[in-house]
Amino acid sequence: MWNDVLDYNRFYRSRLGRAVRDLVQAEIRNHWPDIRGCTLVGMGYATPYMKQFEGEAERLIAVMPAHQGVTHWPRGKPNRVALADETSLPFDDMSVDRLLLVHSMENSEYLRAMMRECWRVLSGHGRLLVVVPSRRGIWARFEKTPFGHGKPYSRAQMERLLGDCLFEPLSITRGLYMPPMDFGPTLRSREALERIGRRWFPRLGGALFVEAHKQVYAATPARRVAFRPRLVQVPSFKPSLAGRSATAREETGSGALTPGTGLARHRNA
Repeated sequence: MWNDVLDYNRFYRSRLGRAVRDLVQAEIRNHWPDIRGCTLVGMGYATPYMKQFEGEAERLIAVMPAHQGVTHWPRGKPNRVALADETSLPFDDMSVDRLLLVHSMENSEYLRAMMRECWRVLSGHGRLLVVVPSRRGIWARFEKTPFGHGKPYSRAQMERLLGDCLFEPLSITRGLYMPPMDFGPTLRSREALERIGRRWFPRLGGALFVEAHKQVYAATPARRVAFRPRLVQVPSFKPSLAGRSATAREETGSGALTPGTGLARHRNA
């Protein structure tokens, strides 16, 4: 079930939301250190994390699902957000180089159809990056943040789901070790808490960052197959002797009609 776009907007304008944006944004940059000349599309509510790529990516486009609603982005500039059905993206096949899913997969009502669309629009050398709540993390247990809504995932579940949708995971990392508290000292020490969490509690991160690429299967045989013609015997249908004699009598007998005979008899009658 999709959340309302106003709820996302309100959260990311709060102090806690800005701290979350800084931490998640840094982890996204670790996965994609250089995207110069790429077309980047963000799905769900990815706009808080796309601003860092402005001036670097060739194109920046955000897609928000129709059930969620849409808001203008970036502020004070021409709009780069499209409102679309999650199962029908307004892009050509293999036209996207980087696809970022944030607050998307865990809320989708048609998950496999949406992932199939992601597979369609992603280029052969493109990359998919999914940010989802971690099942083991504490953030999935607090509904006051967007990471507490929808379905959280474990590492094994993400690997299996992406494999079923024709994606191959390349790397899976965890982040967001800071507790979901709008408390000044906690927010100011968020980077130190991230380092401590990665060092001592690596499995308790609040979010999973899964990077994957699309699988393209080539239907080529493993060995050369020689062509062998097959002879198929076609049965012949021969009329029986009785049937042939009866046909001959009809054609040559006394009752046979010759051209013009039937017409003459009809006139005499």
